[in-house]
Amino acid sequence: MKKKTIALVVTAIALAGCASVATGPDYDALLSKMMLGSFRDEGIAKTDRLVQDRANAVCSQALGGDVPAEVAQSIEKEAMKTVRFPADGKFLGDWREGEKLAQNGRGMTWTDKSAATSANGGNCLNCHQVTKEEISYGTIGPSLYQYGKSRGVTDVQSEQSRPIVEYTWGKIYNPRAANACSHMPRFGQAGLLDEAQMKDLMALLLDPKSPVNQ
Repeated sequence: MKKKTIALVVTAIALAGCASVATGPDYDALLSKMMLGSFRDEGIAKTDRLVQDRANAVCSQALGGDVPAEVAQSIEKEAMKTVRFPADGKFLGDWREGEKLAQNGRGMTWTDKSAATSANGGNCLNCHQVTKEEISYGTIGPSLYQYGKSRGVTDVQSEQSRPIVEYTWGKIYNPRAANACSHMPRFGQAGLLDEAQMKDLMALLLDPKSPVNQ
């Protein structure tokens, strides 16, 4: 009987302790409030850029770690639905224009006068090596040097090359179709580049004559 009484007392104390623990602050809400209060609309740069979609929110909460497999798969599936292949069925433009885009980091800042895609660069060198001649480039992403050549692309119109051609287009259009928490800009889905510009980047990566594949 004595042991039973002691057990009941211990249980009661434990329950009382749980009931008295105060709920901590919502740090996500506090951070969001702080961010919104720290920025303002300026030129073409608006504070709506601070509003996260589902994928951004999930990946931010993961803090660089892996998200659950089923969640990642659902994000990739949703992203794939946004990918639009070229209306004319042609994936490649001019690699020379693509190289200019890759080297151009301008666009979408408060000092830029236009939000048109024609005012934007691809800024590819910020994260990737693109050609052998480049001496300054970022390493957040993998090297793109010999991208097409290393994947056996000799004729982009062939059925053999079609899977890598379509994958590459999807990767540029919305990289989260391939990697749920990709850090790469969603050039097509976000309207950062237009179809012609993305075709030029495709040519830079896949055209056998491009310096990328030399």
